[in-house]
Amino acid sequence: MPALRPTLPAEPTPDRSDPNDMDPATATSSGASGSAATFEEMAEEMNEEMAEEMSEVERRSDGLPAEMWALTFDRSREEWACSKGLIKERVPTPRLDDPNGADAGLVLIKVKYAGFCGSDRGIWWRKAFGQMILGSLDEEGKDRRVVGHELLGEVVAVGSGVALKPGDVISTESHIVCGVCYQCQVGDLHVCADDRIIGISRDGCFAEYLKLPAKALWPTDLSRIRAEVGAVQEPFGNAVHACQATPLAGQRVAIIGCGTIGLFALLVARGMGARQIIGIDTNPHHLELARRLGADQVICPPTREGLAAHQSDAAVIAEVRALTEGVGVDVAMEMAGFHSSLNNAIKMARRGGHVVLFGVKDGDAVVEDLHRIIMNGLQLHGVVGRQIFGTWEITRALLEDRSNGVADAVWEVILNEGQGTIIDIADWAPEPFEAMMSAHPKVVIRFAG
Repeated sequence: MPALRPTLPAEPTPDRSDPNDMDPATATSSGASGSAATFEEMAEEMNEEMAEEMSEVERRSDGLPAEMWALTFDRSREEWACSKGLIKERVPTPRLDDPNGADAGLVLIKVKYAGFCGSDRGIWWRKAFGQMILGSLDEEGKDRRVVGHELLGEVVAVGSGVALKPGDVISTESHIVCGVCYQCQVGDLHVCADDRIIGISRDGCFAEYLKLPAKALWPTDLSRIRAEVGAVQEPFGNAVHACQATPLAGQRVAIIGCGTIGLFALLVARGMGARQIIGIDTNPHHLELARRLGADQVICPPTREGLAAHQSDAAVIAEVRALTEGVGVDVAMEMAGFHSSLNNAIKMARRGGHVVLFGVKDGDAVVEDLHRIIMNGLQLHGVVGRQIFGTWEITRALLEDRSNGVADAVWEVILNEGQGTIIDIADWAPEPFEAMMSAHPKVVIRFAG
């Protein structure tokens, strides 16, 4: 892998933005013990019943199959609070019903690769986005949601008002913004008041085909970026956005949570000139990946036995201070979404330092020593998604410049060159996929070559 020498372009004027990708460092099932067995039996039965259908695919007049494989949550089939995972099933293939009218600005996409995100892990374990999914299903008057929002795909059909053409390769911004709210009008599209998130509040890309507005799509040049890396541009952009919250050149940075977004952030922070990067995670494998990507030091927190969920880790904070001459880090990036991580970040930041908050988890959080934030002059930055499409421009510059080693690091280290991290939808089943999620911070589903 070549040395990491990213050169960042000047930041473009923000244009619009995307979904908030939760990236917990670890996850455990919250479902009842009996629900997992029911889920697995249900998935196996459904796959057996539908396997024969694959040999005789019914075609529509537009040449596309009438049905497709998709990974779904269906509230008529399982309750959110006492289930886990996704079901692979046959669902109707989307179509452009009125390409010269209501669908004039829409595009039909054949999905090639789809990345499984920290947000999707939150959905799998029913730890996040439940209210958004169930609420949007109420609005649509339906029960089934196709999940997933990271993709690389090929355009197969377009509405009359779209400049793209069949055969074009694209990725997508996962926030579909309204364009008319106050935030959209002033250029803060990433915090649109009425956005819809692909795979959460509208059907997503864990499917063979997907219909999306052309305004959300991002052309991707496969002569400059390999397809598997192209599929994870969206979460890489999350890391870029988080690292833009405050200047990192010459700064000491702690990254709390070295899951996918945390590892991406490590790459970006190194490219932005951070002088010291400390990776913190409870998963030894994640910490090994952090070392390979350039972390100067890594910390594995001790057991939390006896600590409440919100309590900070005194040993971790002491070690960070020891590594920073007793001062603390200039920038603490909370990328895990755990309550304790929030308080760790606040306590390990130096006086006058910055805390970047990216991790997401449902529910309330307790802040220890609130006065510390004020009296120490800390600045807290809440970061969601990406600036649309300014962050995408920087992401493209970093990933297409092969001389800086960033894209190679994503493929070789985070995606492990596809070994154990990529699975074909034809081979997908809940148990092996869950094992992949446990073994790797990032996994990708292949829908088409």
